[in-house]
Amino acid sequence: MPPTLYNRLSSIVKKQEEVEAPMLSTTLVVALSVAYTALFVLPFYLSPTTRPSPTLSRDAPSVIRERIRFVTASITVSTCITSYMLSTRSDDTISTIAHSLGLYPINLFSILKTLFLTALLFAGPLFEKGVAEGGHREWLNGRLLQETLSSWIGWRNYIAGPFTEELLFRSNIVSLHTHARPLLPAATLTFATPLYFGIAHVHHFYEYKLTHPYTPWLPALLRSVIQFGYTTVFGWYATFIFLRTGSLWAVVLIHAQCNWMGLPRIWGRVGGLEVQGGVVGGPTRGKEDSGTNQNAEEERLGFVWTVMYYSILVVGAFAWWQCLWILTESDTALADIKPPLPQAR
Repeated sequence: MPPTLYNRLSSIVKKQEEVEAPMLSTTLVVALSVAYTALFVLPFYLSPTTRPSPTLSRDAPSVIRERIRFVTASITVSTCITSYMLSTRSDDTISTIAHSLGLYPINLFSILKTLFLTALLFAGPLFEKGVAEGGHREWLNGRLLQETLSSWIGWRNYIAGPFTEELLFRSNIVSLHTHARPLLPAATLTFATPLYFGIAHVHHFYEYKLTHPYTPWLPALLRSVIQFGYTTVFGWYATFIFLRTGSLWAVVLIHAQCNWMGLPRIWGRVGGLEVQGGVVGGPTRGKEDSGTNQNAEEERLGFVWTVMYYSILVVGAFAWWQCLWILTESDTALADIKPPLPQAR
C-alpha cells in the first residue's frame, strides 16, 4: 500500500476513534454541575432541622450540625458520580482521577506558597488584626484558634464549610469541566465555573429576610448582590489556584484563610490599642494620667495606624500581583494557564 494512502487511512481511523470515544460532553458536564449545586443547597430546606425560620437562625448549633451532615452526604454522592464518570468516560486511572480532583499528590510547597500569596493580598488586614488591635498575642498562645474551633459557627466557617464547598465547586465541578469535549478554554474554566459557587450563595437572601423580617427589601437585596459578587470573585481566585497547582488542599486552606480575614477595609479609620498610663496597652498609673493627654495620644496613634494600614494594603496588593504567577507555578497543574505577559526571571 502506498505510504500516502496508508497515512490517509490511519488519519481517518484515528479521527473515527476520537469521535466514538466515550468523552464527557459540555451539556452533560453543565447538567451534572447544576445537579450538584442543587443537591448541595436544597436539603437545607427539605428538613425542619435544617430549614431556618423567623425563630431559628442558620447560625443555631442544631442547624449547623444537621447541615454539615446533609452536605457531607451530598458531597459524597457527587464525588462518587464524578469519579465514576471520569473512570468510564475517559482513560483515567485511579491516580489520574485523584489528581484531577486535586487530592493527590499533596504538594506541601505549593500549599505554603499559595498561603503566603494570599497573605500578601491581606497584608493590610493582617496588620490591623495583629498589630493595631493587638491580636498577635492570641495568635501566639493559640487561644484564638481554640476559642474559634470550639464553637459550631467556627467549625462551619473554617473547617466544614471550606472543605465541602471546595470539594464540590473546585474538585468536582472544575474537574468535570476540564474533561469536557470540546476542550474548554482556560479563561472559561477560570471565570465561568465559579458562577455555580456564587449562585449557591443566593439562597442566603431568603434566609436573611426570614430572620430579619423588618429589614427593607432593597438593603437586603443589595446585601445579597454584594455577597454574590465577592463569592464569585473569590471563586475566580480559588479556581485559578486550583488549576495552576492541582491542589484541593491549597484552596481549602485559602478558603478558610479568607473566611477568617473577611473583606479588607477600604475606607474608614483604623482603631489602635487603648493607651493607658502613656503606654500602649499598659497598666494605668492613676487618674491623673487619664483625660485629655490620653485621648490625644489615642488620636495620634489611631492616625498612625490608619496611614500604615492603607500603605501596607496597597503595597501588599502590588506584591500579590507581582508574585501571582511565580508563586502558583507547579508541576502538578491541571491546566496550562500562561501569564498575559512574560514574567521576569
